[in-house]
Amino acid sequence: MSDIRVLLADDHPVVRAGLRAMLAGFEGIDVVAEAADGTEALEILHRREALGETVDVVLMDLQMGEGMDGVTATRKIREAGGPPVLILTTYDTDADIVAAVEAGASGYMLKDAEPAKIQQAVHSAAAGQTALAPEVAARLMGRIQNPEPNLSNREIQLMGLLAKGMSNRTIAKELFISEATVKTHLVHIYDKLGVDNRTAAISAARQRRIIRD
Repeated sequence: MSDIRVLLADDHPVVRAGLRAMLAGFEGIDVVAEAADGTEALEILHRREALGETVDVVLMDLQMGEGMDGVTATRKIREAGGPPVLILTTYDTDADIVAAVEAGASGYMLKDAEPAKIQQAVHSAAAGQTALAPEVAARLMGRIQNPEPNLSNREIQLMGLLAKGMSNRTIAKELFISEATVKTHLVHIYDKLGVDNRTAAISAARQRRIIRD
């Protein structure tokens, strides 16, 4: 059986070097390329495809400086029929998890995971299976089992934009919806979080780890 060919996408050279060294110690895994952001990852995949040199798994960070982020890159890779994408990040909020899953990520692991868990996740992704860190799986199960009202995926997305200080008009343009729809979503969000204004909603969402601090 041939080795699983991995493309590393992370904006920190030291992190990439560490990941490459770790993966090199695993039998059956070969890091064939590295990218500093999503754009470079896409370019590498296109270039290798043209040469007939495939990639089996993309190990993708979420936040990559000023370059294309991991969620956008994941969506573009999957829409183009590219290889499975395994997210490897430090973030475990609902907003990040939901965005990655909706973009088509095959798995979601945290960078503090044991090396053996990351190795297993790479093999699972290459085999077309889902690989979730226990913490991530717990958050997803919590959303299903929690009797308290959960924010919908769209409401989580809207909260992320709200936390960036965007106005209703800007949010509407970003999500391709009307301002009236934004206001309706906000009413539902306030009700679910038990608050009555934007600032309190952002604070509550951060406390519940729905969005990043």
